[in-house]
Amino acid sequence: MSTDERRIAARFAGFDQDGNGYIDREDFYVAAKALLAEFGVAARSERGQALFAGAEAFWQGMAGIADVDGDQRVTREEFVTGAVKRLRDNPDRFAEIARPFLRWALAVAGADEAGVDADTAGRVLGVLGVEADVARAAAEALDTDGSGRISEDAAVRAFARYFTVPE
Repeated sequence: MSTDERRIAARFAGFDQDGNGYIDREDFYVAAKALLAEFGVAARSERGQALFAGAEAFWQGMAGIADVDGDQRVTREEFVTGAVKRLRDNPDRFAEIARPFLRWALAVAGADEAGVDADTAGRVLGVLGVEADVARAAAEALDTDGSGRISEDAAVRAFARYFTVPE
């Protein structure tokens, strides 16, 4: 397995929240529940409900890109051979399908109009399966204007890049 394939496989593991070997709708709900728990936000709250709606939209977008056989789950092979290539060819598509979920993930984390601070962004990334040291470094790098805040756009672009560019 090449280095790129190993990195992409690690990205797959980040989506496969329950570790059952494929990505399905439940993985997106597990991630949403983990975010709500991390930041102490009720699932029945407006932000909680919006996060679950974003998770569903993210799953539908991922399934539309990667679920080649239509069985409502994405295997590692479908992810590595199909999704990542399609998303790398069109990274804006990934940002588009991830944005509703990430918008509400940041809202759950306490984002305001200016975004979130680097520590909070790092916590969000960590809950979503990004390794702690990578999450911390990425969050700090996202504060491009030195304001101490990370915007939704910067977070979405970075998330899309992390999952589509094997670095």
